[in-house]
Amino acid sequence: MEINFLAIITAAVSALVVGFVWYNPKVFGNAWMKAAGMTEEKIKGGNMAKIFIMAFIFAFLLAMAMQMLTIHQIGAIGMVGGNIETALPSYTAFMADYGTAFRTFKHGALHGTMSGVFIALPIIGTNALFERKGAKYILINSGYWIVTMAAMGAIVCGWQ
Repeated sequence: MEINFLAIITAAVSALVVGFVWYNPKVFGNAWMKAAGMTEEKIKGGNMAKIFIMAFIFAFLLAMAMQMLTIHQIGAIGMVGGNIETALPSYTAFMADYGTAFRTFKHGALHGTMSGVFIALPIIGTNALFERKGAKYILINSGYWIVTMAAMGAIVCGWQ
């Protein structure tokens, strides 16, 4: 099983695409600005090239992690120490039987959604509580990450 860098790059790009739609003023952009205490002046004052480059790098790292959260066969690879060349014949037989099991876009989207709910939401929620942000802020931002992680999971798990 090899790392599919095209799927990872596509998943990383999907985070930017979902964000472009999600935070559009016609969707949740205006509500997010109000909930976050963001102003047009703050937005215009940022280095957008740096922001988008860093956002892509962070999305790339997340897409790499999404493989471990959505592709069950990675667990089998871990059980043999990561080096499939020295694995026992039972590993080859197992992978012949189950090497593509649950490798679908639907399955990846399910695990991506679960990851968003059980990982992103608690992190964003905790930070928001200490930053004194409201429920709307938590719902908008965690909603974005739940949708994004579902898309990323679908891409990295289903693209073979």
